[in-house]
Amino acid sequence: MARFFRHVNGWLFALGLLLAAGAVGYLTTRHDRVSDWTFGGRASLSPESRAVLNALHGPVEIVSYANPQGDLRHTVAGFVERYSRVKPDLTVRFVDPQQDPAAMRELGITVDGALILHYQGREQRLDELSERSLTNALERLARGGERIVAFVSGDGERKPDDKGNADLGMFMAQMEGRGMRAVPLNFAQVTAVPQHTDLVVLASPELALPDGAVKALSDYVGNGGNLLWLSEPGNDDLHLTPLADALGIRVLPGVLVDGQGAALGLKDPRMLALGDYPQHAITRGFQLTTLFPQVSALAMAARTDWKVAPFLRSSAQSWTEFKPIDNTQASSIQFDASAGELKGPLDFGFALSRLSPSPEKAEQRVVVIGDGDFLSNTFLGNGGNRALGERIFDWLLGDDALVNLPPRGAPDRLLQITQAQLSIVTLGFLVVLPLLLLLIGGFIVWRRRRA
Repeated sequence: MARFFRHVNGWLFALGLLLAAGAVGYLTTRHDRVSDWTFGGRASLSPESRAVLNALHGPVEIVSYANPQGDLRHTVAGFVERYSRVKPDLTVRFVDPQQDPAAMRELGITVDGALILHYQGREQRLDELSERSLTNALERLARGGERIVAFVSGDGERKPDDKGNADLGMFMAQMEGRGMRAVPLNFAQVTAVPQHTDLVVLASPELALPDGAVKALSDYVGNGGNLLWLSEPGNDDLHLTPLADALGIRVLPGVLVDGQGAALGLKDPRMLALGDYPQHAITRGFQLTTLFPQVSALAMAARTDWKVAPFLRSSAQSWTEFKPIDNTQASSIQFDASAGELKGPLDFGFALSRLSPSPEKAEQRVVVIGDGDFLSNTFLGNGGNRALGERIFDWLLGDDALVNLPPRGAPDRLLQITQAQLSIVTLGFLVVLPLLLLLIGGFIVWRRRRA
């Protein structure tokens, strides 16, 4: 009898186990729970993608023109589901491109699986399925359309589409993916800034601008246009005084040097490293370190109707150096108040805003920075330079909801260890580990010989 009950208990346990497994399987078809245990949530949507989704107020429909045969629709649906978890009113709908080839030709659908995103009467086309491309498309929808950024050219300015060390090609290539289009603005060919220009960039001219160009820029600002002006040390005679007067800004003589750069490993005293910023919408929550190679200090020259706020400031150990600096020799520079040099902290980045003179705009914005190298191809990858540049452009274009997007990139892409830690790791791999292997091998040989 006892044996019979043991058999019954065994069968009941097996039946209970099968019922529990079936219940778990049934629940997984009704409810899903996803956990990401990777560092920084690498397998989930990035903080930037989540921030872009939060900036979209209203439903988003994604239409996928994918063939029903194969696994492409399943792949697209699974990918979009990561976005739908964050924004439930983001939906995906599938259309068979073979059902109406004429309509596909009219829409320009040439890739199986192509996506068209619809949001508040606007749309974006997407042929690549990746988080970067889809998030960029959503950001362009949030921006409200393509923004025209005109770069003044013809007088030695930095080029927005060139790969030269001093140019801005890498930065603008990334900004174009976010909905901005760079166009040249040569005042030898036009007499005024074209209409529908969202932002004009004067990026470190090397030659004096013609009077007509200066007048066109001054008129553009006077009529409510947004401007980014990147200045450089030593560019004092560029005929830009009327523009500076309109803004109430002066570029101070000399180049900013910082005595604390040596502690950070910077051999050139003209290199300014910033990790702390004055409070402003551009720098709110910004904690990345930025590097500025050669900087001119700025100052307010007169009271105007502009609201002026500094957002870049040197340290208390900085000053405006008038003597030339040769990095091939030991530096002997020091602060000389008798020569007119100014002691830090000194501002070198101003954000200006006012009620726009144009009835089509609510607010006019201008940014003046005493350095343009920080966005150049050479220095763009240093610390948070690119992230700061993105914030500046977003603020100038009035896209305040996009200013505070988290910086892109994996959180663990850099390994930071001290010299002592590096020495310990080196000693461990080159000395300790080989000795340990030799000891283990010797012990094994000794045991075998004893046996």
